[in-house]
Amino acid sequence: MYQPWPRKLGHYSPQRVVVCSWIIFIIFSVTPLSASVTFVEVYFSPNGGATDAVVAEINRAQRKVLVQAYTFSSVPIANALVVAKSRGIAVEAILDKSNLKEGYSSITFLENAGIPVYIDDRVKIAHSKIMIIDDSEVITGSFNFTNAAETHNTENLIILKNDPEIVAKYLKNYEWRLSLSYLTH
Repeated sequence: MYQPWPRKLGHYSPQRVVVCSWIIFIIFSVTPLSASVTFVEVYFSPNGGATDAVVAEINRAQRKVLVQAYTFSSVPIANALVVAKSRGIAVEAILDKSNLKEGYSSITFLENAGIPVYIDDRVKIAHSKIMIIDDSEVITGSFNFTNAAETHNTENLIILKNDPEIVAKYLKNYEWRLSLSYLTH
C-alpha cells in the first residue's frame, strides 16, 4: 500500500496534517488576498512635521493634486505645488473667499504658476483643509496650510492611504464644492 508520508510526522498524525491543511485552505479561500488596509500617518503641531509631511506627499504625486483650503499662506507647500505643476502634475485649488483679501495668501503665487484657483464663496466659511493626491490618498485635519499652523498653533494632520472608499467620498465632496466655486482668473 502506497503512503505519501510516514505514518507519523514527528508527533503529528497524517490526519492532523490533512485537517490543518484544509483549515489553512479555507482561511485563504474566504479571505481575499487583496484585502486593503488603510495606511494612516498622524502629525501634530506646533512643530510636529506636518508641513514637511504635506510637502513630501506633494513631491511623490504622479498625476494630480487637488487642494481645498481655508487659509493658505505656507511658502513650502505653495512651492511644492508649483514644482509639481512644473513636473506635469495636474494641480488645482479651491480656497475660501478670505484668501482674496488676505495680504499673505498664496493665491497670486499659485495663479502666476498657472495653477487654477477657485473661490468657494457659497458658504460663510469654506473651512476644509484637504488634499487629494493621485485619487489614492487624502490629507486632512485641522491643519491650515500656513506657517502659523506649523509653528504656533495646536493642529493635527492625518494622511490616509489605500482606502478607495474614503478617497471617493472626498473626491465627491471636492467635485461638489468645485461646481459651486468660481475660477479667479
